[in-house]
Amino acid sequence: MYRTHNCGQLRMEHIGQEITLSGWVQTNRDLGQMSFVDLRDRYGITQLAFNVDSDADLHEASTKLRREYVIKITGTVRERSSKNSKIPTGNIEIDVTSLEVLNEAKTPPFTIENETDGGEELRMKYRYLDLRRKPIQENIIFRSSVAIETRKYLAEQDFIEVETPVLIKSTPEGARDFVVPSRMNKGQFYALPQSPQTFKQLLMVSGFDKYFQIVKCFRDEDLRADRQPEFTQIDCEMSFVTQEQILQTFEGLTKHLFKVCMDVELGDFPRMTYDEALQKYGSDKPDTRFGMEFVELNEVAKGHDFPVFDNAELVVGICAKGQADSYSNKDIKKLTEWVQRPQVGAKGLVYIKYNADGSFKSSAGKFYNDEQLAAFATAFGAEKGDLMLILCGETDKVRSQLSDLRLEMGDRMGLRIQGEFNPLWVVDFPLLEWDEDADRFHAMHHPFTSPKKEDIERMLTGDHETMKALRADAYDLVMNGWEIGGGSIRIYDRALQEKNFKLLGFTDEEAEEQFGFLMGAFEYGAPPHGGIAFGFDRLVSIMKGAASIRDFMAFPKNNQGRDIMIDAPANIDQTQLEELTLKILPLEK
Repeated sequence: MYRTHNCGQLRMEHIGQEITLSGWVQTNRDLGQMSFVDLRDRYGITQLAFNVDSDADLHEASTKLRREYVIKITGTVRERSSKNSKIPTGNIEIDVTSLEVLNEAKTPPFTIENETDGGEELRMKYRYLDLRRKPIQENIIFRSSVAIETRKYLAEQDFIEVETPVLIKSTPEGARDFVVPSRMNKGQFYALPQSPQTFKQLLMVSGFDKYFQIVKCFRDEDLRADRQPEFTQIDCEMSFVTQEQILQTFEGLTKHLFKVCMDVELGDFPRMTYDEALQKYGSDKPDTRFGMEFVELNEVAKGHDFPVFDNAELVVGICAKGQADSYSNKDIKKLTEWVQRPQVGAKGLVYIKYNADGSFKSSAGKFYNDEQLAAFATAFGAEKGDLMLILCGETDKVRSQLSDLRLEMGDRMGLRIQGEFNPLWVVDFPLLEWDEDADRFHAMHHPFTSPKKEDIERMLTGDHETMKALRADAYDLVMNGWEIGGGSIRIYDRALQEKNFKLLGFTDEEAEEQFGFLMGAFEYGAPPHGGIAFGFDRLVSIMKGAASIRDFMAFPKNNQGRDIMIDAPANIDQTQLEELTLKILPLEK
């Protein structure tokens, strides 16, 4: 037997018991007559004691143990004289009577402690060592708990877990596919799924009524902290449902996960239309932990011979409460440089300070007198001591720029509070986006999203401008400025699906070749259906307040999409290339 207990289990009530433990050596302290070893496994740490007077040979053997040696010990639990309140086992230690080294270990390339000295690339190369660290283990264990509770909740709601294929057909819509050459079908390729979208709709046609899957998905796209080439979704679909029923079901799931896994009570989720979100926050995934809503200023800003405002499509700003005294001219200059960075792209920044004595100071002061600046303050609802920050330009661009500035000010003012969670449903998205450069529509969500019921007739018969105004029966779940889930009511009628493909630029032949199997299924009695998919990696990272999803994935890729631990992607053998009828062309210089 390698162990009778784990390294986080023993307490005062075990004193006097003979036990066996196995684990890794965390630290080794030789104090001469006594030596102490901290033994670690995923459950915790237990102190081992070796006394030269009790067993000199055993004491000497203990002094030769090095970090990360794998050992097995037997001994007696006793009360610890110098207690450690920082660990659950800190009141006891083990008087060791036997020691066996199960495996020696090389010196690790970084310290395996809560706070390590290893850089990110080094830790990813030795990910199996990084996974021994308690913070990373806790993240992976937390992820497992959320997955288990998701399955429990959905099973109680009569959902059935169904696995869908991983080798599927490539489609041109959305992000780039990862493709897999077929050896048995020369010159043809599978694709790895970006989502199980069409398969879960087919399951509804099949009569399964409620489906879910915690599923791997793949997208060949540029990476960020919250993106990986392979990621996990909680993927769900339901039949004979309205949007309201779906929102209620998955609001319930989210509340359940936060309560059971975090002991956090979430209230009812507010709702906001897409247009309202853009107007108030400049984003369809606003962080509503704080206010600082946009104020549109065209009426008070224009007509005063200030060309910057007069020539702008939209003048809009935010009010930073109590910040007038906190920002010197130097600070304002730095903030202006911040919004002018390429990542934000604003041309400049206008400020108005409402000073404590009731006076105003503004970078546009020569164009506006105090009475006119007071009109700005009234529009903002500003009070003495507040700082008003104003941008202008094309509507869509300036809203996006001000959204970045709002989040930056939220950070600087300490308004984005860690451990506070503000969920929000964003609804009534546009069905289609017009791409001027490509001279075509794109689906805002995906080609299978239904227009709102009252817009279906206009979609079937309307003109080009009508199509731009179509609303989707779609919804996103937003949390603290991140989209954690999104879905829609689906098209389930062949004629309507064909119309949508036409609007998206598909010919009849292309639509039939790509999605004929789905439209054909609609002709055999498809029920009304809809669903949602949660970004599982992002959900657990937001629940724990982490910036990167990589900390919650056992073996993530780096920012170049590489697994530097196993060195993938990699070249393949020439024989394999020949079997697949593939030839590697030389790279362009």
